[in-house]
Amino acid sequence: MRSIHRRDFLLTTAAATVAHLAHAQSPAPEPVIDIHQHTDYSGRTDEQMIAHQRTMGVTHTVLLPAGRFYGLEAGASGNDRVQEVARRLPAEYSFFANEVPYLSDARETITTVLKAGGRGIGEQKFMVDADSRAVQIVAEIAAEFGVAVLLHFQFGRYNTSFERFHKIVEKYPTVPFIGHAQTWWANIDAKAAQAVLYPKGPVTPGGITDRLLADYPNVFADMSAGSGLNAMLRDEEHARGFFDRHQDKLLYGSDCSDAIGEGPKCSGSQMMTTIRRLSPNKAAERKMLFENAKRVLKLAV
Repeated sequence: MRSIHRRDFLLTTAAATVAHLAHAQSPAPEPVIDIHQHTDYSGRTDEQMIAHQRTMGVTHTVLLPAGRFYGLEAGASGNDRVQEVARRLPAEYSFFANEVPYLSDARETITTVLKAGGRGIGEQKFMVDADSRAVQIVAEIAAEFGVAVLLHFQFGRYNTSFERFHKIVEKYPTVPFIGHAQTWWANIDAKAAQAVLYPKGPVTPGGITDRLLADYPNVFADMSAGSGLNAMLRDEEHARGFFDRHQDKLLYGSDCSDAIGEGPKCSGSQMMTTIRRLSPNKAAERKMLFENAKRVLKLAV
């Protein structure tokens, strides 16, 4: 009986060792940073948002608060709410600071949140001109703290007069500016009609956005939302070249309000798939999904 027990023991031990080695040698999931997500988005609970991010395969998420007037369509997603989630799950979440920039206490509000650990300012989505004094105030704070500013450009509504935004970029060369939304992405096209927010069809390279990314080291792009996805899918041949030449400037974001985190109803999941499918190579893919965000936002992940 002793030999039988010894044989079983050896077999069991060998099987356990093989299983352990197989687990140890299996590659860990590749990290993904999502630079654009919101709490309380379309009524989505924190638990639904957390599950959404994990389903997408995102390993670290940056939460963007609204300003006092909740210019974002994200419920009462203010500075306190994003900090609450980030404090609960610090390995998975960071947060930005935000406020309506023309309010008298905007500087104090934003500064307080940055001192509490905010990694940037935004999403700046307010009814001001892109080269206004209000935007300059935000840029001044960002320069002081060494953080990025994420702006939503939407013709006729938010950060308008996009054609003059280069003045801000030039005046604050140490500030990383991250562009986002309909007007930002429509202007990858040199023939963009400014009132058309979701243009279709072939892209003529050389639009305002294309030139900003090419000409200014401190300009970056947030690829999130339906606007970013549309810009890539409307002309996939152009998208391949765009990814190739701007691979050091593009940062993955989701900005989707669904509670699914996968499939055709989730723009964040679709954009991740698009990046992987149209990237010129694996190195470029990793830059867009992880490395650029880590570098630009100075994330310790």
